[in-house]
Amino acid sequence: MSGNAAAVMTKPAFRKIEWLERDIAVERRPDGVIVLKSRIPLQAYETHIPASLAKWASQAPDRIWLAQRTGQQRQWRELSYGEAKRTVDALTQGLLNLKLGPGRAVAILSGNSIEHALLTMASMQARAPAAPVSPAYSLMSQDHVKLKYLFDLIKPALVMVQDGPTFEKALKALDLTGVTVVHVARPCEGIKSIGFAELAATPVTGDVEASIAQITPDTVGKLLFTSGSTGMPKAVINTQQMMCANAAMMMQVRPRDPNGQAPTVLDWMPWNHTMGGNAAFHPVLVDGGTLYIDDGRPLPGMIEETLRNLREISPTYYANVPAGYAALASAMEKDDALCRSFFKNLSLMAYGGARLPDDLYERMQTLAVRATGERIVFYTGWGSTETAPTSTGTYWDTERVGLIGLPFPGVELKMVPVGSKYELRLRGVNVTPGYFGRPDLTHAAFDEEGFYCIGDAGMFVDPDDPVQGIIFAGRVVEDFKLTTGTFVHVGSLRTDAIAAATPVVQDALVAGQDRPYVGLLAWPNLHACRQIVGNPEASYEDVVKHPDVLACLKQGLQAHNKSTEGASSMRVARAMLMTEPASIDGNELTDKGYINQRAGLERRAALVEQLYADHPGEDVIILN
Repeated sequence: MSGNAAAVMTKPAFRKIEWLERDIAVERRPDGVIVLKSRIPLQAYETHIPASLAKWASQAPDRIWLAQRTGQQRQWRELSYGEAKRTVDALTQGLLNLKLGPGRAVAILSGNSIEHALLTMASMQARAPAAPVSPAYSLMSQDHVKLKYLFDLIKPALVMVQDGPTFEKALKALDLTGVTVVHVARPCEGIKSIGFAELAATPVTGDVEASIAQITPDTVGKLLFTSGSTGMPKAVINTQQMMCANAAMMMQVRPRDPNGQAPTVLDWMPWNHTMGGNAAFHPVLVDGGTLYIDDGRPLPGMIEETLRNLREISPTYYANVPAGYAALASAMEKDDALCRSFFKNLSLMAYGGARLPDDLYERMQTLAVRATGERIVFYTGWGSTETAPTSTGTYWDTERVGLIGLPFPGVELKMVPVGSKYELRLRGVNVTPGYFGRPDLTHAAFDEEGFYCIGDAGMFVDPDDPVQGIIFAGRVVEDFKLTTGTFVHVGSLRTDAIAAATPVVQDALVAGQDRPYVGLLAWPNLHACRQIVGNPEASYEDVVKHPDVLACLKQGLQAHNKSTEGASSMRVARAMLMTEPASIDGNELTDKGYINQRAGLERRAALVEQLYADHPGEDVIILN
């Protein structure tokens, strides 16, 4: 027996999860195209999302649906299913009384909150699409160009903000003629608005049930906006059928015990993004679980709120981005009580947004074993705003990170050969009918067979055994060639380089088009770099020049290069740490935190020139 095999056998077992069988049909066409789909039919699902609220309000009216810390004491404000249903019905009546107009959207400019959730459900019941907008477009943008563009595109009949004065600049940048404004906490001076509490006190009539009865699977439930990584954001039509079917897919691949503990989830992901608003929000509601709204973020100065919450809340399911797990692991390694609380009831950890570094995977598993004696499966899925969102998942006990899994029941995955990898396309009941107000973009997004062209690439773990899953291989449009003719797969190189340079690097731009070698412009992980330099107050300018930070970066990238000897397309020849954060207004940073490679490289063309200078400055790290 090999040493590796013996090591695997001695690892503690994973905490038990029931997974759907991987019964995948593989169609191989003469032109090299491969189509994968599950032979298992998609299970039945509700007609619309509000039906689940009505179900649990009837069956478990006292069970907590939503909770969020509020007030100066930051105590949990809890809302039961029964209370929520009564408030949603009153809000629905209020919306119907306003006579918004058929299909006119309800725009929500502020972030996650109990009121945000209630108005979203009421909008659906009133058959007015909920349109949550990234708060960054209101609060971080200086010119509000994207906000004004989206407002003009969907022409909402109603706009809600959590606090009027906070959103004053954004509201006054918009033409609010004929638009009803709703505020939760305080009104905005100079702008007429209705208090949320007033709208929620509307007496309910039979009009509410009549409106709900008219919801069909094709009724538009939400307009969710893409990240705008290739221009202005697009408004993606999310029908009730799309959202309900996708929630059913996610639940079917991990069957629940009807007599088991109701799901408990603590989550921060923004509801204006499909992962937070659909993939996180809907399954909890469909499953009759409790969602604790986490006001923390995986950022310095904000992660402490998440840690405080996890000392009190023991989730049954937890999802985060790799940076969030890195901060959580560092905290749990020093705090046994936090570690025990986090893993106490946990059945599954999920990640997304980037590849989970191997060393972080091992750290989290070590902590899980320390707390429970068992390992916890890491799960991930893949999809987009246009697919409601998750279309594939790793629904088996896998130890490999970087996978996107296999198609869910009800989804067909088409793989079109592009060099050494495949362009991925999707077809299924969870796929959007198109973009609101842009039939031209809708037509361009689908191929001749009706598959949505998502723009991502993938490769098989084992081409001879597709059931082993698919590896994410980046964005097709981001790839380029060096002057040597070598093709660089940006997605896989970027994630591997970031993982190798952990914990110094938070994210990076991969340069090299029409150049002789690959260069890396990297954003430092300020929190981790401050720990390395031993100064919790160190600035970006301080850490990017510190010899210990530079040595850690250089060592990590040299190890990466050594592991890829002979493959110039994967080797990083030069690197530089940047001090200016990614810009939303400059289209470098999408609202979901994804880096737009093309826009970033164009905006930072001067840094690219420094990176490739014949006589580079001290800021440029030259790797052997």
